[in-house]
Amino acid sequence: MRVVIAGAGSVGRSIASELLANDHEVVLVDKNPSAMRVAQVPEADWLLADACETSSLDGADVASADVVVGATGDDKVNLVFSLLAKTEFAVPRTVARVNNPRNEWMFDDSWGVDVAVSTPRIMTAMVEEAVAVGDLVRIFTFHQSGADIFEVTLPEESPLVGLRITDVRWPTDIVLACVVRGTQPFSPTGDDALEAGDELMFVTGQEADQSMLQQLVVDGPELG
Repeated sequence: MRVVIAGAGSVGRSIASELLANDHEVVLVDKNPSAMRVAQVPEADWLLADACETSSLDGADVASADVVVGATGDDKVNLVFSLLAKTEFAVPRTVARVNNPRNEWMFDDSWGVDVAVSTPRIMTAMVEEAVAVGDLVRIFTFHQSGADIFEVTLPEESPLVGLRITDVRWPTDIVLACVVRGTQPFSPTGDDALEAGDELMFVTGQEADQSMLQQLVVDGPELG
């Protein structure tokens, strides 16, 4: 996969390092000469240029990218970069960093953003996840589809503990995608039995009723 990242600061370099470790091709673009810390991510291609200029994006060969990431500390730059990548270069997937939560409403498909990542929202979710055993925590929202990823940690008193997954009638438009037991994640099968302390990851559609899922964890299921 080829990824072009706008913003070679600490966030951009961190993303680049992770992607390179997974054998992806990465280009880092930044207009600030002081950000050109090539020695810190030597495997990446580096370009000193303005990511809001189409000529710069031509130079980075954005048209051949599978994904672009707006990772600068300036929301305006991330939005313009995403919009140009989507509308002028037909990049299939755009990911944009939201620095100011008040700007989050703009980060949608009208600005060419497929996935918006708000660090404060993710941090809040992680805090809630650490203390809210038995409560649903929204981890992520896909802006294009409106789908959500929720996590819940099963408390010892949950009626789901000991039940096989196939015996639980899950609410409509809610899919159990992953179970994390201890430090080990696995794809659940119908024969797997749920245990106290399991972290359940759900993908929910726009029409899903999350309150039914919360009630299921607390009050137990209809057996099917």
